[in-house]
Amino acid sequence: MTALLPAELAWYVTGRFYQAEQDGPVADYGYFLHLPFLDVPLFDGKRGETTAHFTFAARPFQAHGVGNGGLQLGIDPVGEFSIYLQRRPEGTFDDPASFARGDCIATFRRASLVVGTTVTQPDGSKSTALVGTNVFSARLVDSRPFDFAGSRHDVAEHLGRGVTQFGTAAGAPILPTPAGFYLVVPFTGSAIALGR
Repeated sequence: MTALLPAELAWYVTGRFYQAEQDGPVADYGYFLHLPFLDVPLFDGKRGETTAHFTFAARPFQAHGVGNGGLQLGIDPVGEFSIYLQRRPEGTFDDPASFARGDCIATFRRASLVVGTTVTQPDGSKSTALVGTNVFSARLVDSRPFDFAGSRHDVAEHLGRGVTQFGTAAGAPILPTPAGFYLVVPFTGSAIALGR
């Protein structure tokens, strides 16, 4: 098993932020496009959420905002998210809780507040948002060895103490919004390892 060097690419993810009601808690769910596990299939067939073996889910958190002209700053508290191994993939963006099924193989805690920036039109209207970005560091707080595809792996052995992730979110929400949600926004993220 090879550990990543500090600042070496750790993963690529794609997912969606879900908010059930206006000004309510937010949570993000999705799947991994790349992980540092060598010779491990990430998908059972064509690449997509319904075939992903490795998924993630965050504990809901209450975001707060600050405006500055054409920038809307989302300030998220410290929170946790987990990685799941779905031996029989069943994740779907129509049911975000489906990404939290399977074996929980690792849990991370964001090391500090997360400030996300949404670029809007000069009037600050979220309906005219162009793009959103964020960056955060997360420490690995729990990791469980797992057997998959003929070998044994442990997230801690690959990533060390955690990751720093850089994210980009679409300015436009998913429409129509899935049943039961006020707002759903797609995003992608890339993370580098913190090292030992």
